[in-house]
Amino acid sequence: MARDRPHFHLRNLGRPHPFQAKGGGGSKRPSDVPNRAAHAQALLQAIDALPDIPTAELPGVYLEVRSRVDERLKKDSLDASGLMLLRIEDAPVLGGAEERATVFATAKGIEKLRKKVEQFRTEDTPDREKDGEIVPGRPKNADLVQSVAAITEAGLRALWRSPPGKFPEADVATVWEVWLEPQITEAFVAAAPNYGVTVGADRLEFPEDTVMVVQADRNQLAQAVRRLGGVRALAAPTITADFFDGLPVAEQAQWVDELAGRTTYTDNPDPGYVTLLDTGVSRSHPLIQPALSMDDRHAANPAWGLEDVKGHGTQMGGLALFGDLTPKLHQVNPVSVVNRLESVKLLPDAGMNPHHLLGTVTRQAINAVEQVGSRRRTFTMTTTTGEDTPHDGAPTSWSTEVDQLAAGISGEVKRQRLVLVSAGNTDNFTFGAGNYLDQCDHEDNEIESPAQAWNVVSVGAYTEKTVLPNGEPAQALAPFGDLSPASRTASWSSHWPNKPDVVLEGGNWALSAMPPPMRHGWLSLLSTHHNYPVRSFTFTFDTSAATALAAKDVTELWSDYPTLWPETVRGLYVSSARWTQQMRAHLPAHPNKGHYTPLFQRYGYGVPDMARARRSASNALTLIVEDTITPYGISEKTGSDVHNELKLFALPWPVEGLRALGNADVTLRVALSSFIAPNPSEASRGVRYRYASHNLRFQLNRGGENEAQFLARISKAAEQPDGPANEENDLWDFGSNRRHVGSLHIDQLTCKASDLARRNLLAVHPVTGWWKSKKFLDEGLPSVRYALIVEIDAGELEAELYAEVQVAVEALLAAQAAIAV
Repeated sequence: MARDRPHFHLRNLGRPHPFQAKGGGGSKRPSDVPNRAAHAQALLQAIDALPDIPTAELPGVYLEVRSRVDERLKKDSLDASGLMLLRIEDAPVLGGAEERATVFATAKGIEKLRKKVEQFRTEDTPDREKDGEIVPGRPKNADLVQSVAAITEAGLRALWRSPPGKFPEADVATVWEVWLEPQITEAFVAAAPNYGVTVGADRLEFPEDTVMVVQADRNQLAQAVRRLGGVRALAAPTITADFFDGLPVAEQAQWVDELAGRTTYTDNPDPGYVTLLDTGVSRSHPLIQPALSMDDRHAANPAWGLEDVKGHGTQMGGLALFGDLTPKLHQVNPVSVVNRLESVKLLPDAGMNPHHLLGTVTRQAINAVEQVGSRRRTFTMTTTTGEDTPHDGAPTSWSTEVDQLAAGISGEVKRQRLVLVSAGNTDNFTFGAGNYLDQCDHEDNEIESPAQAWNVVSVGAYTEKTVLPNGEPAQALAPFGDLSPASRTASWSSHWPNKPDVVLEGGNWALSAMPPPMRHGWLSLLSTHHNYPVRSFTFTFDTSAATALAAKDVTELWSDYPTLWPETVRGLYVSSARWTQQMRAHLPAHPNKGHYTPLFQRYGYGVPDMARARRSASNALTLIVEDTITPYGISEKTGSDVHNELKLFALPWPVEGLRALGNADVTLRVALSSFIAPNPSEASRGVRYRYASHNLRFQLNRGGENEAQFLARISKAAEQPDGPANEENDLWDFGSNRRHVGSLHIDQLTCKASDLARRNLLAVHPVTGWWKSKKFLDEGLPSVRYALIVEIDAGELEAELYAEVQVAVEALLAAQAAIAV
């Protein structure tokens, strides 16, 4: 029989009140109800009124179970198979007090509860003998059923563990702290956006809970909680850097000791190193010392000292090892640090480097640290200059030298290098009362040199820190999930690279009645202080902090897959990034390719997702190719320079699986990463094909396009790289204007699975670069490395495709091995 399903309602449960039970409180047995049958019938009707729990729609239902006045609930019966007791509290009611329990019940749990009530109504326990007398049996499950006055579906307030006065009253988007069962965390994170819930990146790990911050209004969160389950509690966010920074010196040291006591440092004989090109790093801090050898501190100028007297480098070191210390200090689980540090002082303790020496000093810094020997290094530079602005995205001497260092052309050791550079910071005193994004987007706040370098990962900042103390006469300037006000953007023309590549947490600013907005401890990250033990912690923020967090991620990813090339790691990491819901809110309802331009200029490809990057590196649904190509050659017929080689891949698509999915949508994402050799001559400043040694492109065949037709189309495109793009049937989201820039190319398309099954040819081919010159090629035909990453995202349908792809990939590898023999 169908029955109405109540909405997941929001009710005020009142304030907690000391429980005062009659006759001995919780130790006494619940008193007999006056009418056994009527009481049971009322509870059965309450159970029947609960929503059905078909497994595909609801994992379970949250119950609010109320005791009879001045009775105690039988807690162990509410925390049994199929029932999970989440919280219990006392509440005043007319005539006394009652207990209120929040219980998560599966379908099995509901049926067991129904059965217990039925047994109470119709069955008695056997009579028993006591002291020579026969004691009549009681109703079965009497202690449980008689203690319960009412059972209803619970609302959000039933899960609220903070003071009642802090429960969000206004039905607008706000920030919530969500406590989850650890085993369902990833499923909740993946599905929550479907209900309008924005999930923050930070996590706290406790023995039985995972805690995260989300943003949603009450109805959005209620729907997510109701449909997804696994939420154990809700609270007001209270975890801020301000708490720890404000502690007395002795207490800060105690927190350091506690964290150090549950931290293990890597014993990997081949660890990944975050190599900080900064102000030096202090080894005095107990959290840093185990990861930084005395022999791993260097200086670009041998005359400089090695200590960090400014503090910036030590802040970055703490972030590169631990991330934001705030959640690490709050949790109780063991912490594992898998990165090690190297420090190279890039800046003198007093004054600044002469501007014309910036490229030279950077090269000297890298040469100094590489004297130690070959290591897997993530070079991390959070120093930029505004002296070159406006450069409008064009190369400068510093950015060009950084491109050469990344490509392995410059430096004493000729090897490709993975380099991260911060985007540079805005000046808060230039911000007025208008929309802060307009100021960030202004040409005066373009990304600083050398972050426009083609071969580096340029890192900007966004923020999820929006909570201020109650009563604070200010508000957070940036909304949850949007650009950090400190982050610069790329307002330049489209033929220079998309920058920044990614954004990570960089903190927020507080805006009071009068500008300018100011930094605030509650809106900052927490890291290690260089002057330990005088201070243990310090606030940190801006794109420097975001870059250090990115370095932590990248180095951990590379340690998981240590044989990958720097080009590949860059591609995997950046390709894992996605725009947050708040970022995408700046798009119209039906965006075209041009509408994405402001998002690229502010956020690059978005916020990286380490779980996605790791999954891409290990999953058979992602094809990773590391290969070389000889892009240009000399024609035997004409003696002129020509395009020499393309690479064609017959993708191991799960054809049968895709056809079986029919009209279901799947997403294909492709990333192509290669390091170019730069040529910053004046003639090349406005022409991307004169700055880059080579330019590579990827193309996918269209539905129904055979190999011959596909190759003919590519050849025409290669000869006219700046010609009009014909993308009418390609379905790519970003398009050539955004894809065909720089040395990292990423795009995605979503189509019917059956259509993708017919698009199984992918080519990597060259277009014009400054190497395509007969004079240059007469000296030899250079080859270059590239990494190609191709990923199918079929959502929940992935499992149906994985096995078929795995078989195809293994067959392909076996065939290649046989040919090699």
